[in-house]
Amino acid sequence: MTNLVSASNVGVMTTSTERQRRALVVGLGISGTSTALALLRAGWTPVLVEKAPQRRSGGYFVGLFGAGKTAAERLGILDLLHDRTAYDGRNYDADRFGEWRAGIGFRDIPGEPWLMVRGDVEQAAFEALPAGVEVRYSTVPTKIEQDADGVDVTLTNTADGSSATERFDLVVGADGLRSTVRKLAFGPDTRYLHRLNYMIAAFQLPGGLGRLALHDGLTLLEPDRSLWVFPFADHAPTVLFGYQTDDVDAEFTEPPAVRVRKAFGPNPTGDVLGAALEALEATDDLLFDSVEQVHMNRWHEGRVVLVGDSAWCVTLYAGMGVSAGLAGADLLGTMLGRYDDVGRALSEWEGQLRPHMGYYQQLGIQQTAIFTPNRKQITVRRLMTRGMTMPVASQVLKFVRTHNKSGRMKDLDIARV
Repeated sequence: MTNLVSASNVGVMTTSTERQRRALVVGLGISGTSTALALLRAGWTPVLVEKAPQRRSGGYFVGLFGAGKTAAERLGILDLLHDRTAYDGRNYDADRFGEWRAGIGFRDIPGEPWLMVRGDVEQAAFEALPAGVEVRYSTVPTKIEQDADGVDVTLTNTADGSSATERFDLVVGADGLRSTVRKLAFGPDTRYLHRLNYMIAAFQLPGGLGRLALHDGLTLLEPDRSLWVFPFADHAPTVLFGYQTDDVDAEFTEPPAVRVRKAFGPNPTGDVLGAALEALEATDDLLFDSVEQVHMNRWHEGRVVLVGDSAWCVTLYAGMGVSAGLAGADLLGTMLGRYDDVGRALSEWEGQLRPHMGYYQQLGIQQTAIFTPNRKQITVRRLMTRGMTMPVASQVLKFVRTHNKSGRMKDLDIARV
């Protein structure tokens, strides 16, 4: 592929004498690909590099909230997405002994998100890229040096070991929680990663799970550990295991399926939990990781900037990772298009985003009580669930869903300027 993109293809007019600025975007996930779209809109030429040999597909359950929908619309990808919520399905609270009770549904999530898998958004953003955008796989940055006028980046091809140094006007780190760009330009992970002492294992099922109907959802909650089955109207369900740990490092010393089984103890699993554990052992596409947030005083330094999980990682528990990634990318492109001074553009961008990302991070911590509750929190949840069978309680739930602060914050158009 060529790395020259016609500005006229993305609605930006430039003169023949104007040099189009060039940006390196590291990471081909949602934040990286969306940033490339926003840069194109601003008149920049993005070059995307990805450490994997090919683009990922599939992924775990995500919600696209209002903040993400408005950003996706401006980026030109909203029409490539659709809501997969299983509106006709039921949701159950279960235990390993076979008792199933009516549970609070995923339709009751404040903010009324579109439910989908992560790969849906990645695919939409990738499809929206013009054909001339250069994408390099099996490529990682190994050295970053910058001055007032640009950034010299040494890029290494991990397939053949070759390296070359290129100059860019901007480097965008969109390479996730353990960002290589962040290490090279800002310092080691130990400065910025904050562990919440939880582990997650997320994957897609090949079909249904035991006697659970394909479009039904289920939660199995035990103190400090949980199983969630997320249903969709037109897609195979996904599974999320979560559990608390006192030693995150030890969790990576054995295969994920072994660690998850140990977390649920030696007692008999029962049908549903047993089937989910067997599905975990059989899958070859698994997210197994610790739950951590990134806390930084600055997301940019000179001409290097971090976006998405590289910069603020709100965690899966906040439910805002995709929406925040889209909004952050959208706003970055807006500011770079507005200001010729890169430093000012990055400062304005960060100043507008920080209050929202700070709120989402707090939400991620608070919602550990929902996704991986302790014994007291489980008791409170079950009392609330039983109360929801009363007509007046259903009306209260509807009111809370409509007026809930987290729902309002998730739907704010944070990238509007």
